[in-house]
Amino acid sequence: MKVVLINGSRREQGCTYTSLMEISKVLKSEGIDTELFFLGVKVIDGHISELLDKVEEAMKDADGIIIGSPVYFASPTGELISFLDRLFMKANASLKFKPAAAITTARRAGTTATLDVIHKYFLYNQMPIVSSRYWSMAFGNSPEEVVRDEEGMQIMQTVGKNMAWIVKSIAAGKAAGVKQPVAEPRISTNFIR
Repeated sequence: MKVVLINGSRREQGCTYTSLMEISKVLKSEGIDTELFFLGVKVIDGHISELLDKVEEAMKDADGIIIGSPVYFASPTGELISFLDRLFMKANASLKFKPAAAITTARRAGTTATLDVIHKYFLYNQMPIVSSRYWSMAFGNSPEEVVRDEEGMQIMQTVGKNMAWIVKSIAAGKAAGVKQPVAEPRISTNFIR
């Protein structure tokens, strides 16, 4: 089993990375591999297509995905939004029905708005959202401060435990003959007569 982790930060080993690694430790202790993709500025430096291909390929065999972003202007990073817009169009079939979690880090505020933006990608694609014991956020202005946010670290650990439970439950259900829903063709309606 494997869960893909997306680090939407511009800092490769900053606060978001620290939170994702806390989740990764829990998943690995549950026997679930993780694969981390760092967006950084690759998205705006002309490497988005290469990155999209790699993540799409990883998602074909992955059992779930966790997307992390720091708060930039009360929202996910622009790089992450650009990446997710393209990913959810390109890799729709590889993502559909797979459990997903969003996590965010911030110095102070904007976390719930950031989670809301990321969650909408999951909702649009029929992906079960993995929760924690509170909103999936950790606070700090540096990785050292994030680690000192005991509640934030507990929340990240709970995200890992819940993701492990859900992907294992889905695997057990499939083994027992429970069929995955079939995505119906989309009905597209507008309200202009």
